[in-house]
Amino acid sequence: MNTVPKRETVPTSYQWNLTDLYESTEQWDNDVAEVKEMLPTLRSFSGKLLSPEHIKECFELSDRISRTVEKLYSHAHLKHHEDTSDVTHQGRVTTIKQLSVEVSEAMSFIEPELLAQSEEQLLKAIEDPELSFYRFTLENMLRQKPHTLRKDEEALLAKAGVMAQTPQTIFSMLNNADLKFPTITDEQGDEIELTHARYGRFMESRDRRVRKEAFHAMFGSYMKQKNTIASIFNANVEKNIFFARSRQYRGTLDMALFSDNIPPDVYSNLIETIHQGLPVFHRYLNARKKILQLEELHMYDLNVPLVPDFDWKITYDESKKIINEALAPLGHDYIQIVQQAWESGWIDVYENQGKHNGAYSWGVYRIHPFILLNHEDRLDDLFTIAHEMGHALHSYFSDQHQEFRYAGYSIFIAEIASTLNEALLMNYLLQQTTDFQQLIYLLTHYADNFRATVFVQTLFAEFEKEIHEAAERGVPLTLDTLNETYYRLHERYYGDSVILDEEVKFGWMRIPHFYNSFYVFKYATGFSAANSFSHRILQKGGNAVEQYLELLKSGGKDYPLNLLKHAGLDMTQPTPIVEALSAFENVVSQLEGILTQQNESE
Repeated sequence: MNTVPKRETVPTSYQWNLTDLYESTEQWDNDVAEVKEMLPTLRSFSGKLLSPEHIKECFELSDRISRTVEKLYSHAHLKHHEDTSDVTHQGRVTTIKQLSVEVSEAMSFIEPELLAQSEEQLLKAIEDPELSFYRFTLENMLRQKPHTLRKDEEALLAKAGVMAQTPQTIFSMLNNADLKFPTITDEQGDEIELTHARYGRFMESRDRRVRKEAFHAMFGSYMKQKNTIASIFNANVEKNIFFARSRQYRGTLDMALFSDNIPPDVYSNLIETIHQGLPVFHRYLNARKKILQLEELHMYDLNVPLVPDFDWKITYDESKKIINEALAPLGHDYIQIVQQAWESGWIDVYENQGKHNGAYSWGVYRIHPFILLNHEDRLDDLFTIAHEMGHALHSYFSDQHQEFRYAGYSIFIAEIASTLNEALLMNYLLQQTTDFQQLIYLLTHYADNFRATVFVQTLFAEFEKEIHEAAERGVPLTLDTLNETYYRLHERYYGDSVILDEEVKFGWMRIPHFYNSFYVFKYATGFSAANSFSHRILQKGGNAVEQYLELLKSGGKDYPLNLLKHAGLDMTQPTPIVEALSAFENVVSQLEGILTQQNESE
C-alpha cells in the first residue's frame, strides 16, 4: 500500500525554513511576553487621542504590536500546518489566537474614540502635517463611522473574537486532521489511501472506474459527517449575521465588501455576466463529452485529460526552470526574487502525514513569504507553483515598498498577481509546444482552469449570496436547504451537459473558503483582471510591466478599485469579465475545430 510519508522522512531541501522567523521556542515565548508588556502602555492612550502627538504615538505602538503578533501568528500556524495532529503546535495556535483577541480588545478603543469626535475635528486631524502618513487611515475611519460602535461595545465585540473564529477552526480540524478517507484501487490494482492531495490526481485518471471510485469515496466521507458540517456551516453564517447587524450594515454582503470599499454591484455584475457566458461553458462541456466519447458526462469526468495515453509528468525541479522562463516577461528583478524563493527555504514542497492540504502563500512582513505545496508532479502542480509564487512576489514587493500599516493588500487584488503568473505560464507552454497532443492538453487545462476559477467560483459566490440572504430573511439553514440550493445552482450552471449525481448536492461541505465568507468571487474577478494585464504585458512590455509591478508595490495604500484604475483597469465595469469570456470562447472554438478535424479524418 502506498501510504503518505511522515514529516521526518521528507528531505529538508524540500521543506521551508521557519528558523527565518524564530530560531527557538524561547524567542517565540519572549515575543509573546513582550506583546503582553506593551498592552498596558497601549491602553493608557485611551481617553487621550485628542492631539496629533498622542494619535501618532498610539498608531506607532499599535503597529509595532501588530507586526510582532503577525510574526508570532505566522510561525505558530506554519508549524501547525506541517503536521496538524501535533498537539504542541495546536497549543501554540491556541495561545496566539487568544493573544490576538487580547490585542484586538486592547486596540478596540482607538477607532471609537477617534470617531466620537466631531467631523470637524476629524477633518482637522486628517489635514494635520504631523499625521500625513496616517491620512488614508483616518479617512477610512471616517468612512466607517456609521458602522463603528461605542468604545465599550467595540470592546465587547473584540472579546467575541475567539468565538467568531470557532466555526472555521472546527471545520479546519475536522477537514485536515480528523476526517479520514478510505483506500481505493488504482489503475494497477494497488490499494491507495485517498487524501485531499491525491484526489486531484485520481480525478485525472484515464480509468473511469478509478475516477468514479475516488469521487464516491471522497463525497461519501463527507456525507457521513453531514449533520455536523451543516451545523458548523450554519454557525458561520449566524456569526456573519450577528456582526453585520451589530454594526448596522444592510447585510452580510455589504459588510464583507465594505472594508475594500467595493460596491455590491461589482459582485452582482460578476454573477449576471457569467450567466450570460453559460452557453459557451455548455459548448465546452459538450466538446469534452464528444472527445472522451462518453454517452454521459459526470462531475468525475471533468478533469480527465482529453488526450489518450498521454501522461505529462513535470518534476518539481523541472517546474522551477519552466517557471523562471515563463515569467521572464516580468523582468530581471522579478526573476531574481523568484530564484531567491527556490534557494532560500521559502517553500514546503511535498505532502506528509497530517500536513495541511492544498496550497497557499503566507507573507511575513520584511522577512519573506512562505509557500505551502502538496506537489504531485502533475501539470496542475506546475500551475499551482506559478500561482502561489505570484502571491509570494506580491507580498515581497509590497512589504519592501510600504510601511507595515499599508503593506497588507486586499484579497481582491491578490488573486490578480497569482492568476497573471498562470496566464504567462500558459502562454509560454503554448509557444514552446510543437506536439499536437500537448497542444490539446494545454487548451484543455486552460479551459478547465477557467471552469474552476471563473464559472465554479462564481457558482460558489452565488451560493454564498443566496444562503446568507435566506438566513437574513429568517429561513432556517437546514441540511436540506443547503443541499437543495447547491444542487439547483449546479443545474443552472451545468445545464443538460452534465449528469449530476446525488453526491453533488453535498459538495458545499468540502469548501474551506466558505468559512472566509464572500471571498471566492475574488478568484473570478482576479482571473478576469489578470487576463487583461497579461495581454497588455505580452503585447506592450515595458510600460505595461512597470504599471503592473507598481500595482504589486502599492500594497494597501489605497482602495483596490482605485489602485486598479491607476494601473489602467476599471473593475466596476463588466468589460474585463466579458474579455475573459471571449478568451475562453476562443479556446473552446479551437477545441471544437480539433474535434471537427478528427471527425473528418475518420
